[in-house]
Amino acid sequence: MNNNQPDPNYKLLLPLSMHGRFQIPVHSFGFGSDHDASLMHSVSEVSGGTFSFIESEAVIQDALAQCIGGLLSVAVQELRLEIDGFSSDVCLGTIKAGSYSSLVGGDGRWGRVDIGDLYADEERDFLVSINIPAERRGDETEVLKMRCVYKDLLTKEVVTLESHVLKIQRPETVGEEEAVVVSIEVDRQRNRFLAAEAMVKARGLAEEGDLAAAVTVIQEFRQVLAETVSARSNDGFCVALDREMKEMQERMASRHVYEVSGRAYILSGLSSHSWQRATSRGESGDGSSFVQAYNYQTPSMVEMLNRSQATSYHRLIQPLLSYVSQPKPR
Repeated sequence: MNNNQPDPNYKLLLPLSMHGRFQIPVHSFGFGSDHDASLMHSVSEVSGGTFSFIESEAVIQDALAQCIGGLLSVAVQELRLEIDGFSSDVCLGTIKAGSYSSLVGGDGRWGRVDIGDLYADEERDFLVSINIPAERRGDETEVLKMRCVYKDLLTKEVVTLESHVLKIQRPETVGEEEAVVVSIEVDRQRNRFLAAEAMVKARGLAEEGDLAAAVTVIQEFRQVLAETVSARSNDGFCVALDREMKEMQERMASRHVYEVSGRAYILSGLSSHSWQRATSRGESGDGSSFVQAYNYQTPSMVEMLNRSQATSYHRLIQPLLSYVSQPKPR
């Protein structure tokens, strides 16, 4: 309930060394109904970690295994994406980066996203809006230059990947069919950001005691989602996203249900989508609580999950020191 008191500053609970540009991530796990999900999520959010909600003892080991699998496969550190307009008349508008710190500067001439550590085989997707001037020539236009800067985990040297140039076609005329083409990938990521926004809004209403309005927010998003190009294409991500949002609705059926599991379930989902990183939530022991359809799970996470389900805990946590993977960030 909203008691008209300001939200506590959970950032004060962390040492100052964790407040820097590239933080030391704190991954938190809320067990059952007797934990402060808001506090745990906030601490993880501030530090760059994830929050998982473990409703049943049956998935405790698997949840830890998934997290450990990622931590043992860090490929690069202090990763930063840098974006520059190719010419002075190309202007960056906004960068939707979820929980990652982003900045647009130079009157829209450049942008940056601080990503931090990246696990092996992980990918990150961001939505960048740009303003492009009218072009009368019937050819392609170079719009953006993008490069990645990171610290190599083995050599500790700073590495800069060669710039990638984004080009778009500028035909003199556009046919009717060409004008309505929508990228499934872009639409999918847009749905992810809209889902996170709906989660934030619904949670705020629920905390104020208006569960009916919170449920309405989720329902309205599901209706919008159903009409998107990716959802109508039966995209696996959108199918799983709708299923998750439906589960959130059900966990706001009453104040008691929300307090017991709804809050933690929403915050764990928000953590996962905002960081584009796997979290566990719910009570399923068959793997569905790990939301595999979102593709946030990496092969090393899956490997650890398989080991978890085939061995005891003390053998599970033995480090896989022989496992070394150094893929380039994508």
